[in-house]
Amino acid sequence: MDFFYPNFINDMWRIMGLAFFGSRDHFIMDQDSNGVRPKRFDRDKCASFAGTAGIAMYDTACEVRRLKDNASDKFLEVVKATDLKALLERIPRCEAIVTTGQKATDVITETFGCKEPSIGEFSEFMIEGRRMRLWRMPSSSRAYPMALERKTEYYRRMFVAEGLLPKE
Repeated sequence: MDFFYPNFINDMWRIMGLAFFGSRDHFIMDQDSNGVRPKRFDRDKCASFAGTAGIAMYDTACEVRRLKDNASDKFLEVVKATDLKALLERIPRCEAIVTTGQKATDVITETFGCKEPSIGEFSEFMIEGRRMRLWRMPSSSRAYPMALERKTEYYRRMFVAEGLLPKE
């Protein structure tokens, strides 16, 4: 995949569209010359937005093994975790990490020895004298049993708390 959350069935870019622009379709490709709107996200629009908003995305593992033929975290084995400490050294202004799945949350809590927050909450931890927040958000997968609008409320609260969206 050449960018994060490209699967049209996943709701991450719909959540971002609703939270930042009030439209679940904000990041969907525009209509083509035949008036057909492709069922895919606009990679360039997503990347431009993330860069402008100050949102970086990265995997917590650089090598994984799928134990069953599905995308569930329950059947995912981390073979090699990402060197998150080195990654954070390269982005010194980063103050928060947000996870959208249990496996990523487990990797972060194991790596940094921090407490696992409840969904929609954060826990604080220190790394190299730097105070960080770990936010645990609801999964953007449609398999996660929560309505898109409700998921967006969680994300919006986090973005407001992190200063990426104004208080309402």
